[in-house]
Amino acid sequence: MVDGLKELFDRRDLLYIVTWREIKIKYKQSVMGMAWAVLMPCIIVCAGLIVRFAFARLSGNPLTLADLAFVAVKAAPWAFFVSALRFGANSLVANTNLVTKVYMPRLVFPIAAVFSQLFDFVVAGVVITVFLVISGVGVSVHLIWVPVLIVLLVLLATAFAIMFSAATLFFRDVKYIVEVILTFAIFFTPVFYESHLFGPWAPLLLVNPVSPLLEGLSTVVILHQSPPLFWFVYSSVVTAVLFILALLMFQKLDPFFAESI
Repeated sequence: MVDGLKELFDRRDLLYIVTWREIKIKYKQSVMGMAWAVLMPCIIVCAGLIVRFAFARLSGNPLTLADLAFVAVKAAPWAFFVSALRFGANSLVANTNLVTKVYMPRLVFPIAAVFSQLFDFVVAGVVITVFLVISGVGVSVHLIWVPVLIVLLVLLATAFAIMFSAATLFFRDVKYIVEVILTFAIFFTPVFYESHLFGPWAPLLLVNPVSPLLEGLSTVVILHQSPPLFWFVYSSVVTAVLFILALLMFQKLDPFFAESI
């Protein structure tokens, strides 16, 4: 595992090239261009507003600008996570010629797929930041948590992308399973709502390691508070374990990739 990471670091120029190629392919002959990076978070925000409006009607409380801000803060990270898993799962299959005919650290492909989605995440993040400023969401010292939470989210997405990319190579059904999971996962992840709305059932939602990271982002950005320590540590530990397991799994299966395509 350590040797694989060292080889990847030594070939980091290759990672940059493959990542940049993925970005260019994504936007090649695209009419909307970088607007696609903003479209998905906007769709998530609009869907979230419908859900929040329903909650507001049931509770008798009016829908506020803060409700929109809560959804907006989580929309871009969730859109990044979904895209990273979707493209990451198909990364090895989509680069069949390179996997079978050229020697290179094959970890480059799922990691590059994740990094290429960071470009969209940054563009969407800038738009959402402007919205938050206009909405009057202030700043606080707790914003130092933001890069930590984002790094954890990227590592978690990378871990899943590595595992799914290897699994998809051997079992092509995996990519369809991933699509189904991602389609319904948003309803079991606190993107449209906050976990505390479910009272004693809230911990069940937070068992999903993505949930504490999204909740943490809304907590530090909107509420100007530190994320709950227990769930932050939980998500960090799960992310680290999954990342290590993903690397070990990938390294063990790597010798069989070429003959399994």
